[in-house]
Amino acid sequence: MKRAIAIFATLAALTQQANAQDTRVFTDDTGTEVTIPMTPQRIVSLHDSVLTVSMLELGVTPVGSMGRVDQDGVPFIRSAKTLTGVDFDNADITFVGAFPVDLEAIAALNPDLILTTQWQQAPVDQLRQIAPTVLIDYTARGDWGTYATVADIVGQAAQIDTMEARYAAAIAQIRERIDTENIVVSTIHAKEDSLFVFNPYGNIGRVLYDAGFAQPQAVLDVPLNDFAEMSGELLPQFDGDFIITTFNGSVADTPDDVRGFFENLVPGYCDLLHACRSGQMYIIPREEASASTYDALLATAYTIQSIIGGSEFDPMP
Repeated sequence: MKRAIAIFATLAALTQQANAQDTRVFTDDTGTEVTIPMTPQRIVSLHDSVLTVSMLELGVTPVGSMGRVDQDGVPFIRSAKTLTGVDFDNADITFVGAFPVDLEAIAALNPDLILTTQWQQAPVDQLRQIAPTVLIDYTARGDWGTYATVADIVGQAAQIDTMEARYAAAIAQIRERIDTENIVVSTIHAKEDSLFVFNPYGNIGRVLYDAGFAQPQAVLDVPLNDFAEMSGELLPQFDGDFIITTFNGSVADTPDDVRGFFENLVPGYCDLLHACRSGQMYIIPREEASASTYDALLATAYTIQSIIGGSEFDPMP
């Protein structure tokens, strides 16, 4: 493996020297100044739903990507097919593993740029031996700061103004049609043995903030762009007029599975929550609720407008 990495590191260095006039310096979130191509042609992306799907929406196809593996052992790019129509099975994108990725597979692609995040277990110093590597800290930048950084790096920053204009129009519709400030919308996620609280909860959270909905203090107490794991006994603190959570279809979960997670964690949970007792607890697909694309963000905005503005509801006492 070390020999393969050394060979491709040498090739990458020669390519960079030959095209020095087409590079720029980018300071990544490790504080490292990285010399990157002005217009990278062979990008390897080491997070699927945060980096790869964003690039695909921007019209940039990486030569390789981190991905997941389904129950049949088939690799896929999380959220990519529903949001962009592109995946490993219909595009010239090589699967390079998950957590950690396969360094030899990356080196074999002869990338001119590697994008990674703080979640990737492959050491950054080893990635830098293969090609210029930019680490983007999602926790520090958030979903859309990360998206804007990716757009800048791949030379597509000009697209963001148009995308933001579409999204702003959707938020304006919600504010015009719904008295958002007087409606409490909670986001809470249950797994087998604990609750997870994200602030914000992906695209759902951004829409709630931007449209001006009230949220439970227990959600707001979680540091911004971070999450907290909590015990089930705290569940009543996350009640609201509405509760929105998600199911992970990429691992074959269903809304019934999510209800089962809540019930196993807190037996009789629905009776403890006004939103659930009133039929105002909604479980929506995580692909659109969490992927960093504007199509996903708009789909989430329209979903929330439909859920909350589409009918009368029973307010929380």
